[in-house]
Amino acid sequence: MAKIKYGIIGFGGIAENRVAKEGFACDKARFVPLRKAQLVAATDVNPARQAAAEALGLTWHSDSRALLSDKSIQAVYIATNNATHAKLAIEALRAGKHVIVEKPAATTVADAKKMDKLAKSRGLSLTVDHMMVNNAWNIKAKELVARGALGTVSDSCFHMEFAYGYDPAEAKTWRCSKIEEMGGPIGDVASHCFYVAEDVFGKKIAKVACVYYPKIMKIAAEDGAYIKFFFEDGTQGSVNAAFSEIRGGAVGTLTNLGYEIYGDKAVLRGYGTMFQLSGYDDEPIRQRLELDFGKKVELVKPGKIQNIYQTLIEGHAASIQAGKPLDASGAIHNLALCAAAHASAKKGGRIIAVA
Repeated sequence: MAKIKYGIIGFGGIAENRVAKEGFACDKARFVPLRKAQLVAATDVNPARQAAAEALGLTWHSDSRALLSDKSIQAVYIATNNATHAKLAIEALRAGKHVIVEKPAATTVADAKKMDKLAKSRGLSLTVDHMMVNNAWNIKAKELVARGALGTVSDSCFHMEFAYGYDPAEAKTWRCSKIEEMGGPIGDVASHCFYVAEDVFGKKIAKVACVYYPKIMKIAAEDGAYIKFFFEDGTQGSVNAAFSEIRGGAVGTLTNLGYEIYGDKAVLRGYGTMFQLSGYDDEPIRQRLELDFGKKVELVKPGKIQNIYQTLIEGHAASIQAGKPLDASGAIHNLALCAAAHASAKKGGRIIAVA
């Protein structure tokens, strides 16, 4: 079966290095071509990005309208700023293109629902880049929880805390200054914690309660948040997400991005598993999982290492080939959780139900 041909809208640094070079395997020195998908074109509002795209063998289009008019392209990957995700996704769907969109799918639940409704009405596959569920260690954690290796699990903590925004240049970026674009630790990183927690446990979060961290930073967004979440069956966990936490450098920062899952037989700890890494030897840290039995700690080996972006893209392409479109229900729910966390914090930590 012929590969699905993709164009990418937005070709900044992350799009070039994570999505194009890794996800679509354009870095031929590191990766073999994908089986089901091929990136063939790119565009960006900054024309200076043309050289980087063409260096990877991509056809450059002058703007998104030109790319969406290209009949050889069947699907698009939207990697622009958050505020334009919904607008461009809707334009792409109206042009008959299948869509992968960077997280968040939109900046409001209402816009995400519009995207989902349009995709379903046209039989098009729409998904969001919730790539961390494809991490081999997170997949192994899911397996261990499911088979009872920890005993009965009563609590968990997922965390992404680091220092970002103390530098004035960082404070001006969307992550720190544009709350309306899902800037701030809740929209930027707690969102990852929510969908990974749901995937590891195989159930949806139904309620959240949230308080903001003490305000010590000169940024428009919240410095951080402690979020208590409750699954549909009443079991609970928590999320710690922050831009205010100094972790001693790259090693401390990256290994701290993970989780603890508490069972009555053992505790499972993940280090560096909540990030953009896949587990290759040339990455800056070694991700790991540890099963702590109190007097003995076992290092857990994951299954086959897979690129977290390639797995997302190949899954989307496979859905197109099979005529079984993906939908944005998970993305809509994730946005609703972020909105509920903010609403709770503004009401003193009140528990908020999420549909």
